[in-house]
Amino acid sequence: MKVALSTRGLAGLLLALALAALTLLSAGAPRAAAETSVSTIAAALRESPVYVDPAASAQLSQADAHALQKKIEDADKPVFVAVLPAGYPTENLFTDLRTATGVTGLYAIRLGDRFDARADSSVLPAAAVRNLVTGVQGESDATAQLNDFTDRALANIGGSAPTGWDSPDGGGVSTAGLVTAGVLVAVGGAGAYTLVRRNRRRHAQEQGVALERLRVVVDEDITAFGEELDRLDFHPAEPGADDAMRGDYEHALDAYEKAKSFMADATRPEDVRPVTEVLEDGRFALARLAARRAGEPLPERRPPCFFDPRHGPSVVDAAWTPPGGAVRQVPVCAADRTRLEDGRDPVVREVDTDYGRRPYWEAGPAYGPWAGGYFGGGLLPGLLVGTMLGGLMATPSYASDYGSGYGDFGGGYEGGDVSGADFDPGSFGDFGGGGGGGDFGGGGDFGGGF
Repeated sequence: MKVALSTRGLAGLLLALALAALTLLSAGAPRAAAETSVSTIAAALRESPVYVDPAASAQLSQADAHALQKKIEDADKPVFVAVLPAGYPTENLFTDLRTATGVTGLYAIRLGDRFDARADSSVLPAAAVRNLVTGVQGESDATAQLNDFTDRALANIGGSAPTGWDSPDGGGVSTAGLVTAGVLVAVGGAGAYTLVRRNRRRHAQEQGVALERLRVVVDEDITAFGEELDRLDFHPAEPGADDAMRGDYEHALDAYEKAKSFMADATRPEDVRPVTEVLEDGRFALARLAARRAGEPLPERRPPCFFDPRHGPSVVDAAWTPPGGAVRQVPVCAADRTRLEDGRDPVVREVDTDYGRRPYWEAGPAYGPWAGGYFGGGLLPGLLVGTMLGGLMATPSYASDYGSGYGDFGGGYEGGDVSGADFDPGSFGDFGGGGGGGDFGGGGDFGGGF
């Protein structure tokens, strides 16, 4: 009898537990929604670069998420990754998440089997983000896609990680450690000094070789610009010439003289950037002059042709895919636009390398300053994503060897700073799927337009 009662008691207990579980499940939807609110995601991202929603845990395992987190933290870059369930609302998702997190950076979201990203312009230009996203859009596996995107992003993004990711126990240094370090410094000081001097001499020799190779290319640019001036056949006193035309002509002549002077004074590869900057400015002055003489509207200020800056200012951005790379939008001249539309190869600027003639974006690191002068102001990273030169310019050692700030590679970023809601939602969201004020993919269409 006691056994029977015990059995009935156990059955009653199981029934009560089952009812309690059903009650929790029925009340679970509102709590899940609260747990996956934008504020909750933002709070998690302020503490760690990777957030995986409980409802999306099947997409990215805990071990894979931890490995991705460690990769981002070790790189010390402001990259935020969120993995959310497929049904998560997308309207204004990026803008709302960026506002709630309050940290300048690159935000990537995997939502179901869809993926997209946005970034503050001070961290990574919109074109660069668009090219990075396009490069991984075809990957269905979440782990592979997020790792590929992160690897490429870390190679191009500037700035540093937010302080909230810092380890609380990473700042202490023991007295014994300081004493030991002091002894080692005293013992190895003489040898270290000799090594430093040797490295400096070797570095100076390498820089000299790089500058001489680069000098050939820059001299070709200066010569080509001088020939353009000769072919112009413009005289300030010719009939129909006005002050605006004369101003453009004088501007171009000044650019030519400055380019020659800057190059004559160059002692390091990074000294080349002012030369190409002034050449780009001079070519635009010639384009204005040509328009005035022909009675046409003045041209829009655009970067030079990506394939060869000697082609002059570009007229449009066109889709182009480098061998083995992802498609990206590059500024092209009218002639190269026609070639691309006809399915032909553009006329590419090739330079001498140890492996023969190669496009400049597949040449040595010294061409970074050269390209930065032509394509500065944040444009260069998006153009060179996935190329040899782009990868070299994104490495920490590049800035020490060739300077920083070439098209905002490794310079001028403010990633990781706490800005709260003080950011431009237009530049943050209006690209990829056509904008939409920060909508996911544009107007809620996740990944649309890619």
